[in-house]
Amino acid sequence: MIEQTTDTLAAVALAERGALIERGRDRAEHDRILTTLAAFNAIETGGAADRTGPLAFPLKVAAWNLERCLFVEASARHLKTLDPALILLSEMDDGMARTGQRHTTRDIAGELGMAYAYGLEFLELGLGSDTERDFCTDGENRKGFHGNALLSRHPLSRPFLVRLEGERIWRNDPDQPRIGERVAVGAVIETTSGPLVAVSTHLESATAAAYRERQTVDLIDQLDAAFPGLPILIGGDLNTGNHAGGDFEAEGLFARARERGFERHGGPLEAMTTRPSLITRWPERAMKLDWFLSRGLRMVDCAILPSVDAEGRTLSDHDVIHARIEGFI
Repeated sequence: MIEQTTDTLAAVALAERGALIERGRDRAEHDRILTTLAAFNAIETGGAADRTGPLAFPLKVAAWNLERCLFVEASARHLKTLDPALILLSEMDDGMARTGQRHTTRDIAGELGMAYAYGLEFLELGLGSDTERDFCTDGENRKGFHGNALLSRHPLSRPFLVRLEGERIWRNDPDQPRIGERVAVGAVIETTSGPLVAVSTHLESATAAAYRERQTVDLIDQLDAAFPGLPILIGGDLNTGNHAGGDFEAEGLFARARERGFERHGGPLEAMTTRPSLITRWPERAMKLDWFLSRGLRMVDCAILPSVDAEGRTLSDHDVIHARIEGFI
């Protein structure tokens, strides 16, 4: 678990990024790179929480895979309709040409008046997929950062990053070469009833259920070691049903989480959480990928907000899941 914080993740020089494409193809060398790049060994914190005291129950939470975050201001307005105290975000760019070189987490947190913690999942060594290149404003990425974030109306305590167990499967991808691995980003949140741990994560898509099951067990193991006895909220894109014909019930991660005392929340089981978007143009694809896993928390009214703004524009290929936490169990 990484707990070193910084106000800005250190950029990697463009010339150095070019050399990493070949170096990163070997797993051992790839992992040596992870240990030497400062951006992979710290968590960025910033923003300004609009509340100084502990959060009071009931409080609203939302989780959203923002698919790079093409539309910062519109996405912030969409989240404002829910008025969440905690937001768990995934697929957030920083310094990518496809999203106008913006630090999308910092900018959304600014729009919402929230503190944030941002952790690096991947250093992107290219401009992205063919459809993503359609949105590129420049011929190169200023930073090439892509990761997950936690936003809060209360100041964050003990922000952390967990790099999940994995096989570095993106390092040799011909279209989207990357350095890095899936991560979880979290922090301790003070409430009027005591502290809880909130965690934003993103499990692997390009693999089968057993891989995600290992990632879930790894994450819970690390959380239990670091925060024994605290209530925990995990949320985000768990990629359930990928390489299983869309059958989210084929995922062993739910049983492993239940054995450790977690309940799952995803809104109506028949309601999918994906849709075609400007980047993901597959009208026939509908899956239920997004969930909360909670332990020690009384969660109610989990629902799904379509990721379509007031003008009818699709903001992401994932809808928002949201719920209310009424207190501790």
